[in-house]
Amino acid sequence: MNDLFRTGAWHVTLLATCAGGVFLASTVGCDSTSNPVLDRPDDVRNVSTGDSKSTQLLVDDFVLPTLPVVEPIESAFSLMTWNLEWFWDDETRDNFSDLSIEQSAPSRNDWNWKRDSVAAAIAHVRPTVVATQEVEGQRTLWYLTRALERNHSLRYDEFLIKGDDHFTEQDVGLLVTEPASVMATMRGHMTESMRASDQFGSVSKHLITRMTIPVGDQEETIFVVNVHLRARPEREDLRVKQIKSLNAWIDQLVVPEINGIPVHLVVMGDFNTEHPVGNVGADTELGLAISRGTSEPDDDLVDLHQFIDEANRRTHLLDGRQYDRILVSKSLIEDDPDTADLVLSSVRVADELAVRGSRDTELEHWDNGYWNHDVNERDVSDHYPVLAHFQIQ
Repeated sequence: MNDLFRTGAWHVTLLATCAGGVFLASTVGCDSTSNPVLDRPDDVRNVSTGDSKSTQLLVDDFVLPTLPVVEPIESAFSLMTWNLEWFWDDETRDNFSDLSIEQSAPSRNDWNWKRDSVAAAIAHVRPTVVATQEVEGQRTLWYLTRALERNHSLRYDEFLIKGDDHFTEQDVGLLVTEPASVMATMRGHMTESMRASDQFGSVSKHLITRMTIPVGDQEETIFVVNVHLRARPEREDLRVKQIKSLNAWIDQLVVPEINGIPVHLVVMGDFNTEHPVGNVGADTELGLAISRGTSEPDDDLVDLHQFIDEANRRTHLLDGRQYDRILVSKSLIEDDPDTADLVLSSVRVADELAVRGSRDTELEHWDNGYWNHDVNERDVSDHYPVLAHFQIQ
């Protein structure tokens, strides 16, 4: 039997090109031109601020704050991971768990604010790939790509395979724009032998995506793994098992090169790790993700957080937490002087995309009710995006 089937079962979606974009071999992971769900009526009008570099959006009686003007970074490829914190619309008829219904936006106006705040933040930095966590599903991601196109003239395709977290009903998804091109999306599953070994854990929220990016006169392959691991400090034992499952699935997919061209691996998302940079043991969930569970250093991933100034590594409302990380192959760090290749040029925590006014306190953001907080001060999410740029050199 093929090792692939011994190590894990698969749900794979292959993509094929067609006029106007891509179509899917299954009903998940949908291109914005072919999504069967119709968008709702426009709720948003552009309001000029007189500054050609900034735009305010009027959402019913709310004006979304203008984000700080930053000089755009020209890069060949960029990655962003962002836990959107309960990115739920106001429609609850498709939700089943009490928690999922409770966390839905309380009104259409509130959902409009959340959707368009996230769209404005993404448009501000325009990443090639956005890994999102805590999204309700395919439909809400599609609403987000519609807002990006309607309000900012940006074309993103959204990809998601429904997971099996039936308690929260949270999923992870991916937004992708040119020049990246998605070939396939997939999820791994636990086999009976994996369950019986008690070494692996179910990863209810993950998405593995194979894509290509033009580099010079050739295309390079990148596998992007979007993860949202189990929360709470005391559940690191389960996060370790989840990483072991991811490593097993990745091991079946990723080879060092194809026809002499490097194959890159990116593992990013909300790891819920309690371990900051410089304090990551080999047996921790993050340590195992970096080592890929092998003793050979050649296949190790690099935690990009180490390149961020220590004072700016926080990715969460809770002080000192570095839950959200981007891990990449060494091939995306080391420059080959003999050929054109993708090389890391910058990485930062883009907290200005999430924070409105002053940073929310726990009391303001959670205890008193997220939607009760002043809309001009309410942070978009309790997580802050991590953003990395790569140049061809």
